[in-house]
Amino acid sequence: MLLSPGSFRSGGYRARVLTVTSVNVNGLRAAAKKGFVEWLAQTSADVLCLQEVRAEAQQLPEEVRAPEGWYVTHAPAAAKGRAGVSLYSRREPDRVQVGFGSAEFDGSGRYIEADLPGVTVASLYLPSGEVGTDRQDEKIRFMDEFLAYLKDLRERAAADGREVVVCGDWNIAHQPADLKNWRANQKNSGFLPEEREWLGRVLDAGDGGYVDVVRALHPEVEGPYSWWSYRGRAFDNDSGWRIDYQISTAGLAAKAVKGYVERAATHAERWSDHAPVTVVYDL
Repeated sequence: MLLSPGSFRSGGYRARVLTVTSVNVNGLRAAAKKGFVEWLAQTSADVLCLQEVRAEAQQLPEEVRAPEGWYVTHAPAAAKGRAGVSLYSRREPDRVQVGFGSAEFDGSGRYIEADLPGVTVASLYLPSGEVGTDRQDEKIRFMDEFLAYLKDLRERAAADGREVVVCGDWNIAHQPADLKNWRANQKNSGFLPEEREWLGRVLDAGDGGYVDVVRALHPEVEGPYSWWSYRGRAFDNDSGWRIDYQISTAGLAAKAVKGYVERAATHAERWSDHAPVTVVYDL
């Protein structure tokens, strides 16, 4: 039986349930005007990871900058109007870290992590890339540095008796089941062989040592997709990509009892081109 997350909110784990949600908001100021505020008021999440916030804290409306009942850390990019990640939790984190020790990327608004009882939760916005441009080179550099950090994080957490979950927009569809039109995208950033191989390393028990939680819960399904282009009728046709993941250490993944995409009922009700990805962990 899944109990209320209320005990987590007051500082304990009596309910033994942790609900984590991740979503790329595609500009938090815009999302706040389209329905994010109402969604935030009703979510059952204990921890919320946001990506592509694209604003500094003082630019955000109060109801999303510091909503009642949440402890919030915003990590904007040094480049104005780009990237930016945030992490909301019902209880105050024991520790918060912005960046992963990268001279190049720690000011880019792409990573933040927080320690909560027994688990480190992180919000990641991996660069999107574009084939044949400097943006793709940047993505590859980020991936190389970040995999090394993920391994170190997992080892440190294990030594402390902790689990890890890295939530966010990883901007890579791992397998053909993770995007609708995979054949047409094999030469596009997000589904390149080298990107897929890298994510495979993250998920290799003998290498990165992490687990794609939603895929582990739904091994045989197409999708569930989490991003649909605003162009054409991609959303209505469910012609999407699954690029938003919760990727966790094996011990935490084994405790996941439910994972789903909070897909809007209609195109008009969307407040981002991504949908929230939620996982319930029975601790």
